[in-house]
Amino acid sequence: MLRTCGTIRVKVRGFSLLEVMVALVVLAVGLLGVVKLESVAYSSTNVASKRSIAALQAASLAASIHINRGYWNSPDVSGAIITATDGVLAVTASAPLLGAVIGAAQNCTSVALPCQPANMAAYDLQNWAASVKTLLLNQNSISTITCGTSNPVSCMINIQWSENTVATNAQETVALAGPSYTLYVEP
Repeated sequence: MLRTCGTIRVKVRGFSLLEVMVALVVLAVGLLGVVKLESVAYSSTNVASKRSIAALQAASLAASIHINRGYWNSPDVSGAIITATDGVLAVTASAPLLGAVIGAAQNCTSVALPCQPANMAAYDLQNWAASVKTLLLNQNSISTITCGTSNPVSCMINIQWSENTVATNAQETVALAGPSYTLYVEP
């Protein structure tokens, strides 16, 4: 289109409707990609949070094990397997002293009546299992403490949980299912 502005002719150009529609489609596709990336980033933050909690909880139990060497260096621990499923503790192999007291509520906070090493271990494990259940927000957590038979005894703390994840494809969904955290401890 030509317009006359005084004695100078100026050619005026604008965007056609087709060009505007193509630009809007390109913009919409780009925004959809940004939204998907945002949801994956949010999910990754949640996954990292759960892994940090699991690491801190394993380190907490390791500190309790180091403090109570009277029990964790005893022959009772050799070959022990202790599990905590959603906060419920059970001794599934060996550790007869711990197995005898693990089901009963322990109170090791009294100065007048100090706990025996096995009772202190049960107290620590009960508090730890309840804490893992609470902090992992009932995410079907299964914790296992597996101790070896060699001297000195070393134990492996393994925490597994389930989580809802957002993946960009089917392969990532399979890879992200059932995360776990493992820590090796030598009392």
